[in-house]
Amino acid sequence: MSQHSASAPRPAGPVLSEEVREAVEQGQPVVALESTIITHGLPRPRNLAVAAELEAAVRAEGAVPATVAVIDGVAHAGLDKDQLERIAAGEGVRKLGHRDLPAALATGATGATTVSATAFLAARAGLRVFATGGLGGVHRGYAQSQDESADLGLLARTRITLVCAGVKSILDVPATLQRLETLGVAVVGYGTERFPGFYLADSGEPVDWTVHRPEEVARMMAAQDALGGPESALVVANPVAEADQLDPQLHDRVLAEALDEARRRGTTGQAVTPFLLDHLVRATGGASLEANLAAVRGNVVLGARIAAAWAARP
Repeated sequence: MSQHSASAPRPAGPVLSEEVREAVEQGQPVVALESTIITHGLPRPRNLAVAAELEAAVRAEGAVPATVAVIDGVAHAGLDKDQLERIAAGEGVRKLGHRDLPAALATGATGATTVSATAFLAARAGLRVFATGGLGGVHRGYAQSQDESADLGLLARTRITLVCAGVKSILDVPATLQRLETLGVAVVGYGTERFPGFYLADSGEPVDWTVHRPEEVARMMAAQDALGGPESALVVANPVAEADQLDPQLHDRVLAEALDEARRRGTTGQAVTPFLLDHLVRATGGASLEANLAAVRGNVVLGARIAAAWAARP
């Protein structure tokens, strides 16, 4: 063993709040929550109210919420009231994918974690269930842009159960599902045989496996561990309720307009997604945002129930 490797520091996970630490030590259910929805997904001051609402929804199901973020160069799983308010304020708060974590920790930055960074830090903290809104994916026009979310690659090597409402419909859904298959990431529909489209209950694509109860998901998680295969994720695709989804005809019309406008303006690369999402919010009079929140609420509740089923297994 070289002198360098002998003296290398042991990997350190995020700092756990006292509530989360006690829950982990006692084998109680815990649900990881991302923080970019607070900083980059919602307007202020509503974002702080929603953050508190989502944590309360987890607690109402008997689980402990662990909102993940980086504050002053320290990764945290579980935020207190002051930390949550600081993240929600948005001043100097960066958006951090998992590739950004070393730089953020080394420079003392404060940032909200995306799906990839949250999944990574949650797994390092020993958490198994993570609930969010939508998963990132392969972007439209991939052949030209080579634009693919870092979420997919990270999930291929991270043992976490991710509860989401599919991928945003602005993405290339069939290509995203194909990519997940190639990467070996398991995808199951919760109460549906159709892959959800975030704002929509049905993206138009099928899923190969369907479950109907949290206990079924917990059994799949246990089977993953028993097999001893690659440390990949389990994606639980939970559709937004049809009553809460964005009207499909309005969605299709507005999305087509947004894509045309992006092409006309020459908007490319990482600028495309925020442009399309902003256009959807404005052109639907905020209806897309409400569908977004309905999806997140449903995922958080289901995530808590899966975490409870996982904690209760023999």
